[in-house]
Amino acid sequence: MASRFKAWVAALLAGAALAPGLLCAAEPVMVNVATYNLRLNTDDDGPNAWPHRREAVKALIRYHEFDLFGTQEGQPEQIDELAAMTEFAHVGVGRDDGLRGGEHAAIFYRTSRFGLEIHGDFWLSQTPDRPSKGWDATCCNRIATWARFADRSNGRRFYVFNVHFDHQGAVARRESGKLMLRKIKEIAGTAPVICLGDFNSTPDTEQIHALSAALTDAYTASRTPPYGPLGTFNGFKLDAPMTERIDYVFVSAPWRVLKYGVLSDSLGGRYPSDHHPVAVRLALD
Repeated sequence: MASRFKAWVAALLAGAALAPGLLCAAEPVMVNVATYNLRLNTDDDGPNAWPHRREAVKALIRYHEFDLFGTQEGQPEQIDELAAMTEFAHVGVGRDDGLRGGEHAAIFYRTSRFGLEIHGDFWLSQTPDRPSKGWDATCCNRIATWARFADRSNGRRFYVFNVHFDHQGAVARRESGKLMLRKIKEIAGTAPVICLGDFNSTPDTEQIHALSAALTDAYTASRTPPYGPLGTFNGFKLDAPMTERIDYVFVSAPWRVLKYGVLSDSLGGRYPSDHHPVAVRLALD
């Protein structure tokens, strides 16, 4: 009898080694999430053009150990160059044709941490299922990309939405906020959600009020004081006033925001982009 009992205990412990968490509660999902407007690739930026700063962008992402991050303004070649960081995979399509054409709102994720389950895209317009401009937007199509991930350590599932609101149309920004909330409910239901991006909107606007009422603004929920400047757009100027937030990370319950920061890293007197990345440390029990 004693020998059979010992064999049972040994087998149980061996199974626990193969399946961590079998004998105890699963560890929470801890993830470093960021939103980063890359600034498009244009020769007009001179010394701040993408070829001069792409390595700084990749170095920043790696040094701060992003696990998931959304990009805005990234053109196909910029997305390809970030994809050279082979520890990451990504989803997202071009806003012009739903393929590769034009800027992307891509979602990059660390493949050792997360498995991609499903993903999709929609446009910020009255016809979100196809490339299109919305409301009073006059410049260009605007797109949102979403994905559902499973944490490889414990199988917890969650959704990420990444978006870039219009920079000119006030109606477009307001209606885009409503559309985002409808789509999040339609796609994610009651599952945990992270919604991030460049909203081209300050906290006092109707659309940010609506998003903050339905979700939680990571800036206000951080369990440690927010780090870095308040503002997120620097215009490549080291002396920019940095007083206005237009880039955000929103979360739903049961995400907890442990840390929030606006990363104002510079190298040789230059910023890696005309936006600072917003980085947060999240926990999902």
